[in-house]
Amino acid sequence: MQTLSSESLMLRSSEDIVLVRQAVRRKAVLLGFGIVDQTKIVTASSELARNTLHHGGGGSVLLDVVANGQRSGIRLVFEDQGPGILNLDLALTDGYTTGSGMGLGLGGARRLSHQFEIFSKPGQGTKVSILRWK
Repeated sequence: MQTLSSESLMLRSSEDIVLVRQAVRRKAVLLGFGIVDQTKIVTASSELARNTLHHGGGGSVLLDVVANGQRSGIRLVFEDQGPGILNLDLALTDGYTTGSGMGLGLGGARRLSHQFEIFSKPGQGTKVSILRWK
């Protein structure tokens, strides 16, 4: 897989979530994603940005445009140095929440992506990587 372009954004406030959504939508439109695929990647990015901010205390997202042969896609890597996730299986279960949300963020982002990886260590933060192909 080849990275064609990269952009890094910080997540420090709720306004940054909006900036992430806008940047992801711009990239999806430029790559020719249809409206359904645009909505899926933007929704997943919004959920993960919100988690990074609210549960991780802020962090960053790396937005990559990637290619694999004739396929192009968007890879997003969210990172924080927050408290980490004690039980990843439980955190990925629909309905489980440590906050006031519906508990669909991580599981929803996984379903909306073609590839999903999560790494977390208690006390050391969390890194979530998603990829959606055109």
